[in-house]
Amino acid sequence: ALAATWNRALAHSTGKLLGKEARGRGKDMILAPGINMMRSPLCGRSFEYMGEDPYLVSELVVPLVQGIEENDVSSCVKHFAVNNQETRRLDVDVEVSERALREIYLPGFEAAVRRGKAKGIMGAYNKLRGTHCCHHDSLLNQILRGEWGFEGIVVSDWGGVHDTEEALMNGLDIEMSVTNDFDKYYMAQPLIDLIECGEVDKKTALAKIDEKVRHILNVMNELHMLDGERSAGGYNDYSDKASLRQTARESIVLLKNDKNILPLDRKRIKKLLVVGENANRQHASGGGSAEIKALYEITPLMGIQMLLGGNTEVVYKPGYFNEDNGNIWASTGDSENGQADSLDQDNVESPAPVAIEVSPEQKQHRLEMNEKYMREALEAAKDADAVVFVGGLTHDYDTEGQDRADMKLPYDQDRLISELLKVRPDTVVTLVAGSPVDMSAWLGDVSSLVYSWYAGMEGGMALAEVIFGDVNPSGHLPETFPISEKDCPAVVLGEFPGGDKVHYNEDIFVGYRYFDTYDVPVAFPFGYGLSYTDFVMTGIRAEVVEDTVESKAVKVSFDISNIGSRAGAAVAQIYVADKYPKVKKAAKELKAFEKIYLEAGETREISLMLEREAFTYYDEASHQFRVDAGSYMLLLAKNAEEIMDITEIELKA
Repeated sequence: ALAATWNRALAHSTGKLLGKEARGRGKDMILAPGINMMRSPLCGRSFEYMGEDPYLVSELVVPLVQGIEENDVSSCVKHFAVNNQETRRLDVDVEVSERALREIYLPGFEAAVRRGKAKGIMGAYNKLRGTHCCHHDSLLNQILRGEWGFEGIVVSDWGGVHDTEEALMNGLDIEMSVTNDFDKYYMAQPLIDLIECGEVDKKTALAKIDEKVRHILNVMNELHMLDGERSAGGYNDYSDKASLRQTARESIVLLKNDKNILPLDRKRIKKLLVVGENANRQHASGGGSAEIKALYEITPLMGIQMLLGGNTEVVYKPGYFNEDNGNIWASTGDSENGQADSLDQDNVESPAPVAIEVSPEQKQHRLEMNEKYMREALEAAKDADAVVFVGGLTHDYDTEGQDRADMKLPYDQDRLISELLKVRPDTVVTLVAGSPVDMSAWLGDVSSLVYSWYAGMEGGMALAEVIFGDVNPSGHLPETFPISEKDCPAVVLGEFPGGDKVHYNEDIFVGYRYFDTYDVPVAFPFGYGLSYTDFVMTGIRAEVVEDTVESKAVKVSFDISNIGSRAGAAVAQIYVADKYPKVKKAAKELKAFEKIYLEAGETREISLMLEREAFTYYDEASHQFRVDAGSYMLLLAKNAEEIMDITEIELKA
């Protein structure tokens, strides 16, 4: 949800709120943010992450981390690195080129460390080229600490340590797990035994232990844990609620509004039908270790009822069956110790994404209840003034410990949506989910389509405000929505989920880099999002301010106009394309963006700077990022497919 705002200021305010709440509860570290790349839309933890583009992730994680840490609370940026699937997550071995690692999977972490000054990093469960990431010499010693100068704490993922000597020598500071037999942890009694038996040099080992303690004490000192002069923290009901709601508002993505049915006119609606189990479901308490105990959570149904008050009759029909129907606080199947369950060896060794299994009796019961709920919804739709469907995914599917089997909507929602559209072609379809879904069964028939996310305690209110026009939607997709998971580059060119070893043969061609370069049709492109107004972006022009081997600076300017009848926000996106690349590159790459608020009829000139990084690629032969001399096209765009204007520059080597 946060990534879909494309708003750096909101990333900062959200981080500040998270840090303030944690400080108020006496907590010193938040195990967030998660910034693993969206290599596949089926990854069970995609809802925790920030999309498919390393530049977008980098630009949002920096203010998020800074906001968290303003409150004397450490962030813990995770999971370092290439943790892109849940299937076999404890032992899967990732084979990825150094170029893809540097260009796609590491930039967000580097930005969090170098620019965000993150004080904590969490290692990943998986292996990289044969070694577990939580004690990986190249990742932790050479890159994180050596190249990036990280002096903070490296924490293992819970149960992510597998070797005492590697943990001692290779950059890990704190070992965490899910059991309470602490003496048996790899860095507890086994470490003492390793030193005492002489398997490692005692002087070297003690120096390494001193180094780990120094990292911990440095962070404790920076967080004022030693002098006791920490900020108070806490939760301010009014201002924090407003901050939450604004982030939720700007995260909502309007995908279709072909007949301008949206926004709905509340004055003309005396009877509103709300269909869909997600309309009445809260999500904060599910998903694995991302679950929280929220102070409250406004569901979409609550938000609609609160917004409309008593002037409109709001009728609710679940429409499809889930065992938790009618229980907005329902558990999503997590046990008392969901983290420990997710480390169960049966799950770890699962050779494929886990589907939700049901007995024949349960399946028959679901079919019967689905038919009953569908009939009731279709009948109610006939005499309603307007129909809003709220479906999507739940944390039975978007969850830690398992990947989705496919992109299909669960609970037979495709059939329900198709039937609703036959009865009421003006049905507003809204999906709440943390990752893309396959909409091909009905996408051509729907006129109004809204995508919401797990948008926090105020998410339901924000969604209601968008549907009824109190808020003009301004969210943009932080990831491509493919037509099917079968179109995903990790499946077409690489391996997903693979076996004990997974080859990232798609290399740098992740997300839109693949779809653009190989001309693969998608449902909705990266960066896509509509508004209740319209924007024109024209007149892109570029000035090369600096052009040396060490430094590049290109000033890009353009004009943007709101040509509609109401105020709104546009996300202007600048992509860079190497016109005559000397190595294989993506067709274009996002290198700048700005969210711009304009009144109706307003025009503004916008200027953005492109630095050297906007034109580099990682050269594996020289082990460094380089810029080739030549022609570069700068593309002004509304999204990865909708290019508004193009200019060209020449750069020296």
